[in-house]
Amino acid sequence: MRSKRGRSHKKESVLSKPGKPKRHRLALNIRKKERVKVIKTVSQSAILLVVGVMLYNAVFNVEKYVEPDRAAWTNQKGFIALSYFGVARNGTPKLVAKSQLDEQLKALYEQGYTTISQQDVLDYYQKGKALPEKALFLSFEDGRNDSSLFAQPLLEKYNYKATFLSYANKMGNSDQKFVQPKEMLKMSDTGFWELGTNGYRLTYINIFDKKGRFVGVRDENELTHKENVEYYNHYLMDFLRDDNMIPVEDKSEMRVRIDEDYKAMKDIYSDTLGYVPSVYMIMHANALHEGMNRLVSDANSENIQDLFKMHFNREGQTYNTSQTSLYDLTRVQPAPYWFTNHLLMKIQKDTGQRMEFVRGDAEYADRWTVVNGAAQFLENRIALTSPSAGAGMLYLKESDGQQDVKLTAKLAGNVVGKQSVYLRYDRQNGSFLRVTLEDNELIVEQKKPGQAAEQIFTRELSTVQWKSEDLAFEKATVYTKEQTLSGGPATDEQIPINIQQTRQLEISLQGDRLQVKIDAESLLSDRAIDSAIKSGGIALESKYSEQNKKDDIYDGVFDDVQVQSLGSGDGQPTLLFSNQQTGLQGVINKLKKQTNAVVDWMIDTF
Repeated sequence: MRSKRGRSHKKESVLSKPGKPKRHRLALNIRKKERVKVIKTVSQSAILLVVGVMLYNAVFNVEKYVEPDRAAWTNQKGFIALSYFGVARNGTPKLVAKSQLDEQLKALYEQGYTTISQQDVLDYYQKGKALPEKALFLSFEDGRNDSSLFAQPLLEKYNYKATFLSYANKMGNSDQKFVQPKEMLKMSDTGFWELGTNGYRLTYINIFDKKGRFVGVRDENELTHKENVEYYNHYLMDFLRDDNMIPVEDKSEMRVRIDEDYKAMKDIYSDTLGYVPSVYMIMHANALHEGMNRLVSDANSENIQDLFKMHFNREGQTYNTSQTSLYDLTRVQPAPYWFTNHLLMKIQKDTGQRMEFVRGDAEYADRWTVVNGAAQFLENRIALTSPSAGAGMLYLKESDGQQDVKLTAKLAGNVVGKQSVYLRYDRQNGSFLRVTLEDNELIVEQKKPGQAAEQIFTRELSTVQWKSEDLAFEKATVYTKEQTLSGGPATDEQIPINIQQTRQLEISLQGDRLQVKIDAESLLSDRAIDSAIKSGGIALESKYSEQNKKDDIYDGVFDDVQVQSLGSGDGQPTLLFSNQQTGLQGVINKLKKQTNAVVDWMIDTF
């Protein structure tokens, strides 16, 4: 103790002495502060430089598109066309998420798809020039600011070119949701963008509500309660009609009305851009030349061929061949609820070209066998995509011979569709117990060896709720003769195909007794099943619903899947599989979702 105090006393006495030691310490402190100041200045300067470069790139679009080597192109068969309605930070029922778009473009890029320009399409049809082996015409519709903001970095990332389409009546107005002419011209200067149009305006005519009342004419932003709209048509797709569906204009009046829309389009684009874009994608697709009134169709066709060099008239098919007309091109609008494999499955269906599907988390994926379709494993989610008009199936490896099991999962796919869980699935004998959510109905079936499946229980589930802004128009845009004569269509109460609702499923099977809970409510308790269904594995299945007339590919979504065997000798369940996010990872994911929700709310509000 004395020695320690002595050293402390000596140190203090030395430091207290005047002279050189003190001056030396002060000099060291000054130099140290100067070094810290220099380091801080350099660090701040580096940060400012990085931010400055980012701002400069954002404002002046420094990145430039690199033109492909067209001399190496040999494809004379055709190309696919994809058109996204819009892009959002985290996605909405109408807009794809930025990460979702990135994943889809990455999958196409890695499989060799090269984007083609408007001129490439014209040269292909008019001059017989070749295209890349896997050619993609990419576009973004509606002229939205968020599409430009979130798609631009991805175009740079993959050196992709896209066409940006707008409505003429949004050019030069005060609506900040839409990109304005000066910004469009800057976008096209980078080489990543070309310009196109969806028309003059998005306006609906001949509208009936669900009670059969005639609404008349409304602009898109005036339809605040779309869930109450039963039938409608687009402004350019029909005669104006009264509440008995009788035309209120003659042929010449109809022609003047339609001509005025195209003239307004021509004048606005000429004044704001200096030219009329070459590409037109009419709203709505699939109507022109497909059953609509011939006089109206002719009025549109003459204007279109006079103003534009090409026209994407159809939606629903990706592939355009050498025999397709330049004025009857087709494209697909990937829906926001499509997983990447859904898009790849659709391209495979349309082109006949084999696609390499994405798997996601390899550790989880290796636990399952893909019997049919494609599966992507994303954290606590399994997205099971069905093949066209078929069923997608996953079989849990090492689950053979299971008898007593408990399975829990959140089924989060679209309500209109089929999501199934198989228990005691004997693949050799074809026997199983199957629990299905189909079009908001619970269906339980059993199948004995060598016999057809037998339905043993059904129950309509609680009402599905959705918001008006979540609803995307999917109904026919052209009236049939019968509908016209009857003065309006009957009410359709089916759930829209883009509506999702998560259901918590819990199944327990012990001996010959089955229990099923949905959202913690016991819908089936202590139900006897046939004793011939003895043992087997666990499988998941997805299949489209016949209610969906537009798309025969379906994504079953299974979240937080946990499978337990209840047959262990010590009475304790054995975990066969779980992708539930627990512990720290679960907390992180929950915080991430909450943060994203707050940021999205701020973006929407301010």
